[in-house]
Amino acid sequence: MIVVASNRGPISWTEDADGELVARRGGGGLVSAIGSLELGEHVHWVCAALSEADQLAVRSGTANQSGVTMLDIEPVTLDRAYNGVANHLLWFTSHLLWATPTSPSFDERTRREWGAFGSYSRTFAEAIARRAPEGGVVLVQDYHLSLVPALLRERRPDLRVGHFSHTPWAPPEYFRLLPEGIATGVLRGLLGADSVGFHSRRWADAFGRCCVELLGAGYDGSSVTLEGRSTSVALHPLGVSAQELQERAAQPDVVARSAGLRDLVGDRQLILRVDRTELSKNIVRGLEAYRELLRRFPEHRGRVVHLAFAYPSRHDLPEYREYTGAVQRLAREINEEFAVEGWIPVHLEVRDDYARSLAAMQLADVVLVNPLRDGMNLVAKEAPVLSGRGLSLVLSREAGAADQLGEWAHLVGPLDVSGTAEALHKALGDTERVARTAALAQAATALPPQAWLQSQLDAL
Repeated sequence: MIVVASNRGPISWTEDADGELVARRGGGGLVSAIGSLELGEHVHWVCAALSEADQLAVRSGTANQSGVTMLDIEPVTLDRAYNGVANHLLWFTSHLLWATPTSPSFDERTRREWGAFGSYSRTFAEAIARRAPEGGVVLVQDYHLSLVPALLRERRPDLRVGHFSHTPWAPPEYFRLLPEGIATGVLRGLLGADSVGFHSRRWADAFGRCCVELLGAGYDGSSVTLEGRSTSVALHPLGVSAQELQERAAQPDVVARSAGLRDLVGDRQLILRVDRTELSKNIVRGLEAYRELLRRFPEHRGRVVHLAFAYPSRHDLPEYREYTGAVQRLAREINEEFAVEGWIPVHLEVRDDYARSLAAMQLADVVLVNPLRDGMNLVAKEAPVLSGRGLSLVLSREAGAADQLGEWAHLVGPLDVSGTAEALHKALGDTERVARTAALAQAATALPPQAWLQSQLDAL
């Protein structure tokens, strides 16, 4: 049996109008990537109960069935571990998001949240230890569970444990900004695994260098050795399944949304972005680049429309609420400056709608993916696979996807607004986009989810 562990699980629970608990497929990229696994006899998934309905399902005995163990972690502990450490401390560090002149300040609250993160991690390790068979394989997923491999090795040294980081990894000169005990704790936690995996060589080497500089470990490009024990460092650059994507895009809800989008866009060219309203996604600078495109290249006015899908994310954190407001203000300013009768230059959508996103990818002439940093970014891979008429991809060099797609994309620096505006201009006039799209789609599907998962198993 394989045990998969992640913070967010393959199902989530809601209450219907009658107060009955209803299971739905979980959200997030990890669930999409591992969704092909059949839960039950051969695969067991350990995850956290994240909502009140999830917690009700656990307490009623409804949740823990069909190959899933959902952990009902005490709410204050979960909040401190999830929002305080995982989504703030670790996420901000891995994506280099700190505004260091003013934040962060590591204080007593930080220590309290770090203690909760340890408790949260031990709950996972103990649940996995109970579920995993003798000599079994455990795949631990993402930064939320960075401490779990070492905790699990203490409890079950017979297991083969892999950890995969879906995020980038910070270089040592940035990672060491964390309090020493936290920085070394995360590194030692991961080195409890037999194999640690990353999307990009850049992230893998940054992790290895952190181990060398903060722990005194050895790193040869393929493994980290510390205190006589080695952990392999592997690359598993997640791709997409062309068949699954195309089958989903042929469903009636996508077809219905395509008709509405065609009416909205008309005979204009479409620039598309699909993101969560996440600080690292760099939506504000993307909108600034579009505004500069319209200012510097007036021939595009009235002939292009920008669909910006910016879906809500992490509104428990004040930085995210403020950022969402900045996105909305800038979209409004662009429309106030350029809109004329019959043409609205920006359509900002904040209501999550996966079917609409797929429909828009089929119609896009240009897709803008300009994150400050991104472990991979699957939108950059999904769009070429779904493109109905060929598209140009404007892609940040700091996305992991640039490793596989950069040869055929218009690469940009994420802070370079003028450079991004120029890239959008070139992309709109790209005469080779059909050939580019075919090459992008081939690269995007090189390691689809099942093969990606198998590569993690092979590393063990």
